[in-house]
Amino acid sequence: MLLSARPAHRSFQGICGSLSRRLAIMQFSTDSKQFPANKQKFIPHTGVYPQGFSAGGSHCGVKKNGKPDLAVLFSDRPTTTSAVFTTNQFCAAPVQFDRQVINQARQANKQVVRAVIVNSGCANAVTGKQGLLDAQEMASYGDQMVSKLDGKPYTGGTLVMSTGVIGQVLPMDKISQGIKKIEIGSEHDMWMRAAIAHMTTDTFPKLLSREITISQSKIRMAGITKGAGMIHPNMATLLGTICTDAAISQSLLDDALAYAVARSFNAISIDGDMSTNDTIAVIANGAASLSVIEDSQSSEYMEFREALTSFMAELAGLVVRDGEGATKFITVEVDGAKSFADAKKVASTIATSSLVKTAFYGQDANWGRILCAVGYSGVPLDTNKVNMAMHPGDGSSPLVLVKGGEPQLPVDEDRASEILKQEDVLVRVELGLGPESARMYTCDLSHDYVSINTNYRS
Repeated sequence: MLLSARPAHRSFQGICGSLSRRLAIMQFSTDSKQFPANKQKFIPHTGVYPQGFSAGGSHCGVKKNGKPDLAVLFSDRPTTTSAVFTTNQFCAAPVQFDRQVINQARQANKQVVRAVIVNSGCANAVTGKQGLLDAQEMASYGDQMVSKLDGKPYTGGTLVMSTGVIGQVLPMDKISQGIKKIEIGSEHDMWMRAAIAHMTTDTFPKLLSREITISQSKIRMAGITKGAGMIHPNMATLLGTICTDAAISQSLLDDALAYAVARSFNAISIDGDMSTNDTIAVIANGAASLSVIEDSQSSEYMEFREALTSFMAELAGLVVRDGEGATKFITVEVDGAKSFADAKKVASTIATSSLVKTAFYGQDANWGRILCAVGYSGVPLDTNKVNMAMHPGDGSSPLVLVKGGEPQLPVDEDRASEILKQEDVLVRVELGLGPESARMYTCDLSHDYVSINTNYRS
């Protein structure tokens, strides 16, 4: 049962103006020049967005520094929605609330979700009964927004997400007023507003959109995520929403998301810490007017699942590229395992090794640390079959380090130095035991990571 919501501070007075009009109430810059120069290449200047969706962002006062802290995603029709959440036992109030909304919709076999309301600056985590009341109240404001836009009553169709400091209650009066005043639209600028409003310690907004061909028909996907620290499976210690105008059944969307998450947001690690608020949702509104994908053996489903996986892997990669203090984007690929689980376990062990991560930061070709991690992963090996190499991000020749279990000595230190100076590095390990493979995405561990997290609240 949902807790009884406390009375709203003020009656809802509507969204100001049309959906496509720019926010006039708050000053809000989406100029990419405000973000670090080395992150500019990851910030899109245009987008291709799914039909029937709108977005927006603003500052409502959760953050005391005046930065954007409130985002809205809206569908003009009910959606099929699936989500995965943190496994942390101290899961935040928004996680508890959203689980119930989605489970009730699934049990009733109904399309329900119309909006997602996101605040940054306060996680609404470890906040007890008051936190649940606040999550429900926040959702009620979203329902009122949907009702205003539709011109008729609508309830139970809003998800809420919160991110920021743990152990503090939400300033509901500020969130209430923010939702009343926020404007949304379908333009790229409005999606960028929403992405910026997700940010906490992020150094750049993480927004991705794409048009995809499914059996000769076009669908679109757009995703926003945030995260820079406390990143580790399972879940991925972040927030993320993927909107698509594809039409797909609830059961197949659940299956596709589970498959995609295992290969994307549950395949990234920055610091080994897992948060209380992790949520990844996929919202499908069917506005592309395609027939519903409902056969798990169909080519349409397989194409959709692979497209979603590829899209989510790229979106998740943006989180790793913004790892707190990170200077390297490291892909760990393990091939030749007996099972996907084995390959994932070896890759994860390498990706989470502090010794491996600090070696990359120091541009030190200490490959023994990588092989050591493979050995203590817990996966049975034939060490005489293991191969290992480092591949540079520029696509030039790899440096083979181990072949058939034998080190390739002497190591070409000059070539190693050339590879490790690059921002992108791929570590490939071949086990020689079977047909399965897996990838993990991680970053190096730097002095700045300690500084950022030492001063997080101050």
